[in-house]
Amino acid sequence: MVFTLDTHMDNYMDTMEGKKLPVPHCIKGTPGWELADAFKDIPGRRFEKPTFGSQELARYVSEGTYDCVELIGLCTDICVISNTLLIKAAVPETPIVVDGRCCAGVTPESHENALKAMKLCHIDIL
Repeated sequence: MVFTLDTHMDNYMDTMEGKKLPVPHCIKGTPGWELADAFKDIPGRRFEKPTFGSQELARYVSEGTYDCVELIGLCTDICVISNTLLIKAAVPETPIVVDGRCCAGVTPESHENALKAMKLCHIDIL
């Protein structure tokens, strides 16, 4: 099991993302940064990502041998799509699946748009 943690610092509002999305969130060390209680005790690799997608996660996947990579999470229309496309670029011949039932976007429409965009990029959507 692998997890990404959207990780921002106290200066979030001074960053490019903070200027475009002026809602402080996932500030490292706060409860909003932590995994949900249901996932906290699950063993696995955790990647802190200061931006939408994790290049470190994509490298990690590219260094392994996987029959398939499945992604779920928040936000479908920002972080999930970013991580999915980075992984697809890193391992173009590995099947990648996104379970849309286990994702949520900023809005229902942007969630659906992200799923459609990923499908066009040869990502299997459940």
